[in-house]
Amino acid sequence: MVSLKDIVPAAQNNVSAQFILLEKDNPVKEGPGKTCLTLVADETASVHFQLWGTECDAFEPGDIIRLTNGIFCCVRNKFVLRAGKRGMTEKVGEFSMVFVETPNMSNIQWGPNPSNFRTLKQENVIAP
Repeated sequence: MVSLKDIVPAAQNNVSAQFILLEKDNPVKEGPGKTCLTLVADETASVHFQLWGTECDAFEPGDIIRLTNGIFCCVRNKFVLRAGKRGMTEKVGEFSMVFVETPNMSNIQWGPNPSNFRTLKQENVIAP
């Protein structure tokens, strides 16, 4: 399991974390399915988490979610965490988790990492 403060954008499904769902937007129809943007957090940070299809109905604020093999990537010019095609989400509890709302990892500007061209590094915090 990784802490949310330690996630970085990547083209790999390698994020396994546990967090609490704090806020949930209304589902939006996209193509053949629907998506739903949420705010999730653990004891180290928060991040926007995108739910797809049936996940939109499966989770509610207060749910504790375990993500396995998720991906933190740019979707429509915003960085979001999501399960993607290879990841899995499951509800493991509710209402009993310590969390913080800052920093929000989705509000960080990411730039090229000169020491490793396959990764990005934190540059600036974008005001919400």
